[in-house]
Order: sequence, then C-alpha cells, then structure tokens
Amino acid sequence: MRFFAVALFFIGAASYAQTPEVPHKMHFADMTLTIRDDARREIQKDVDALTQHPRYFGIKVERAKTYFPIIEKIFEEERLPDDFKYLVLQESALISDAVSVSNAVGFWQFKDFTALEMGLRVDKDIDERMNIASATRGAARYLKKNNYLFNNWLLALQSYQMGGGGVQRSVGDKYNGVRHMEITSETYWYIKKYLAHKIAFENSVKGEPQVKVVQYQVQSPKALNELATELAIDEATLREYNKWARASKIPADKPYLVLIPAGQLTPEFNTLVLASTKPVATESIQSNPTFIKLEKRDINGIPAVKAVAGETTVRLAERAGVSLPDFLKYNEISIDHRVEDGRYYFLKRKKTKSDQPTHSVVSGDNLWAISQQYGVRMARLKRFNKLSATSSLKPGDVVWLIKKKPLEENSIVPIVADEEVIVAVDEEAFFGWEVKPKEEVRISAPTPILQKENVPEGIFTPKPDSVAVANNNQNEYHLVKQGETLYAISKNYAVAVTDLLSWNDLNIGAGIKPGQYLKVKAPALSPSEPLLEAISSSETKLIVHEVKSADTLYSVARQYNVTIKELMDWNKKEDLSLSLGEKIKIYSR
Repeated sequence: MRFFAVALFFIGAASYAQTPEVPHKMHFADMTLTIRDDARREIQKDVDALTQHPRYFGIKVERAKTYFPIIEKIFEEERLPDDFKYLVLQESALISDAVSVSNAVGFWQFKDFTALEMGLRVDKDIDERMNIASATRGAARYLKKNNYLFNNWLLALQSYQMGGGGVQRSVGDKYNGVRHMEITSETYWYIKKYLAHKIAFENSVKGEPQVKVVQYQVQSPKALNELATELAIDEATLREYNKWARASKIPADKPYLVLIPAGQLTPEFNTLVLASTKPVATESIQSNPTFIKLEKRDINGIPAVKAVAGETTVRLAERAGVSLPDFLKYNEISIDHRVEDGRYYFLKRKKTKSDQPTHSVVSGDNLWAISQQYGVRMARLKRFNKLSATSSLKPGDVVWLIKKKPLEENSIVPIVADEEVIVAVDEEAFFGWEVKPKEEVRISAPTPILQKENVPEGIFTPKPDSVAVANNNQNEYHLVKQGETLYAISKNYAVAVTDLLSWNDLNIGAGIKPGQYLKVKAPALSPSEPLLEAISSSETKLIVHEVKSADTLYSVARQYNVTIKELMDWNKKEDLSLSLGEKIKIYSR
C-alpha cells in the first residue's frame, strides 16, 4: 500500500513538468503589475529552474497543499492578502527547521530578535519559528507593520528581506499608496524571485494533499511521548512535525498548536532535497550514501570533509554524521547551496583567525571561498578587511586573515549603512527600485568609544548598578546614530541583543532613538564578590513573584524596577523563558 502511494506521488509529479510562462501583467494583493520584457526574461529563468525537475517540484507542491490551508486561514484572520503564502516557499521550501546563512530559522526565516519582537517564543525549550501557526502569524504581523509605512504591499514584500528602514532609504516615499507598478530589470531581486515562485506554483497547488495535518491545541504542560500515547500516533512522527518543541515537551505559558499528520508520503517530505545537474550521479549517491569513502582533513585545526560530484547538502551532512542545521551553520551556507565537487566542508564552527596572515586573491575567489580555504568566519574577514555585503574582490587584492587591514590616513572608504535584514535567501547586491551611488567620506581617525565620565548629562543617564563595576568603575557607551538598530549595534560590539536590553533596562518593543547613549559592556564582578553579597541586606527586600500567563521577563523587570540581567542572575536563568506558576525571586532596593 505504501509503495502504491509513493508511486502515485511520482506519477502525479509528472503533471507539474509544464513550465508556466511569465505574463506581461499580473495581480498581486490589491495591485496590478506590468512586467517589462527585460524583467520577464529574468523571472522566466527562475520559473524554469523551479519547475525543471518534476520530482523535486512535486515534493514542494505537496508540502504547499499540506500547509497552505493553515496559512490561508491565519492570513484571513490577520487580513493579509492571500498572495503572500507563496513567500514561504521562497523562504524555506516549507521546511520547519531550515536555517539560513545569517541564522534565520524556520518556515518564515525569522532571526531571533525579530521573532521576539513579533511575539514568538525563542529559547532552548521552544522555538516558535518552527511552528507553522505561530510563525505564520508573526510573518503576517511583520508584513502588515511595514505596509503601514508604505500603503503598498509590494514594498512591504521588499521590506521582509531588507527591513522597512532599508526600503525607506532605498526608495523613499514616491511609491507610497500606488496601485500600479512596473517590474523591470532594476526591480529589487527579492521581488522578482517572489514573482517567480508565485507564477511557478499557483496553478499546481490546487487539490487535496496526500498528507493532511490536524491542529491540536495543548493548553496544559504535556510531554510529546505522553501526547503520542493519548493520540495513538508514533512518537517519532509527532516529533518530526513539531520540531519547535525542542525539549520534547509542551509548556504551560500559553496554548500551543501541535500538528498531527495523517497519511503517508516519501521520507523527503520534511527534508530539504535539492535537484542536481547530474541526476545519475545524484541517484547513485542518494541510494548508497554510506558506501562513499569519507575523505577528511583538518583546516586551521577544524575537521572538514570532501564533497563528491552530485552530492547535496543533505546527503553530505548525513554522510559526515552532522545535523543539517549545524552543517549549514558551520559552513555559512544557505539551504539552497549547491555543493561543489572536491570542496572541503567543515564539521565544526570556523575560527576567528587563521594561522596565516594574508591571502592573495586569484581569479574566481570570493569571500566565502577564502573563508572555506582558511577556516575563518566570514564576519571576521569582513571586519578585518572593512568589507560590506556588496564589496567585491579582484585578482591581486590582499585579504587579511589575522588582524585588521591597515588603514592609510586620508584614505577613501564607502559608508556602509546598517541593513535591518530580517531574512537571508541570497547574497545578492543591495539595490532598490532606483540605483543610488554610494556616498564616500574621508577618514582620518577612528571615533573613540565614550567612557562613563564623558557621557553628557540630560541625554541618557544609565541606571546605577547594584553591583560594583570592575575596570576602575568605567563602562563603555555607544551613541545611537540615525538608522541604527539594536541588532546592528549588538553585532558591532559582539554582544547579544538581550544583553543590550538588560544593561540599558530597555523594552524590546520601544526601540532606540538617535542621540541616545547605550551601555555596550557589562559591569564585571570581583571574583571574590558574589552577586547577592554586593546588595546590602539592610537595604533590600526579597519578593517572590508568581508568573502569570501574560508575564515576560521584560514586563516583570519593569514592574519591579530592576534589570533583566538581575532577574536572570538572581534566578540562575540561562534564557528569557518563563513558565506559568514559576516563582521568581526579586531583590527590591
């Protein structure tokens, strides 16, 4: 019976082979789009690529048939145009645990900071980015929030990749409120890629799915194995469709929707499988992954494995014994990366510097290839060499691998604007509907970091710490500039967003403003001085707070006028999660 179902799937997949043609006009949300010939050729190439392998296209179609009913219902409730459902295919191919090169996760590829802003829970126990219902509602709210800026759903779509601020800087307000737009070769690549997905899939996702899922709401604490017994379902299958429950249990902080699958399909339904340009070699590898010799070597002290012709990221990770999300993270590659024959891929995270000082660029080099050659993280290479996302390398350039590239006095470098990237699908150049030249500026000396005694009064006065600060009682501060985000600042100083929120007693929803001073370095305790001893018992009072359903660490911290970091230290918490009924210790001053 199972063989018959699988055979039926492959027969059905053949019907997807006919490639749709890109029209001259099409509707999107409440807009009419005119597609010029230059853009039609570009979009048609993407449509052809999406549909040229019926087997892989058919798998995506079946996932869409399974999950689209859930997405459509949520979009209707949130009053978001139904057309946006095709965006999830572009983002993750409807793989729940997909991870991008920039660590965006899940169905709708949220970064952790943006997910928290949209009300999703992301910690060691729960990651709602992998919950189709929670993540879809978060995506709908994010898109609606940006449509309020532009009153233009196409610009709201563009903002999903580059942020509302990025679209405003790129486009301005000249398209706000318009209901007719032209798509040309100058149109932002992300929009054209979306249109290719809509055209490729919209006529193929009709009909009944082979795998149906039922949403089951859990309102009380429950382990997945208990739930599997109650529902008479295989526990492994339940886990496969509910990877968002990372600790294998459902907490009680709020109701969660659990997916209960019904029906059978190929094992590839929940796994990313990419088409290969060498189908014969690919089939041989996929059929016998364990019989390929595992060629390994150390690069910069990191174990790496050699890829073979026709191999996919899924098969290479499987052959190397590494989970797919970890494999993608270690190699800083996206879910649709095409594995290069003979290239070595890392099995552990790359390092922050090389044992060699420099690399001379040769023809065909790019930053990722150099990163793989020397086992150095791309972020470090960008920092060492003052490179932006759009910087290019040419033969003869010297790339520094161990320290910052020397900056000659009065040299000219481009200003690199902080981009509020929410998702990362491609590493293509940053451009909008119109192309603007990069601004240049002469740099004579780096801007000094502000010390505590230099912070002007009246602009921002940080709250006194209850713990003595090390390093001569000095903290470092950052002056917020126009267009900066907490995420960009956290990356600049190599700290977590949650640390910035804690050290500055900020609310994640309130944001930051130009001219504000932010503490970017944590106060340090003396090794012999425990945290609670630093608080005089004669001046403090112990309060025990019982967590309610609407409580978060942010709201509790504001309620008792303490910082998030203090709450986490007092209660020995490793993340921002709270459980209903949990007792939180608070030392009130």
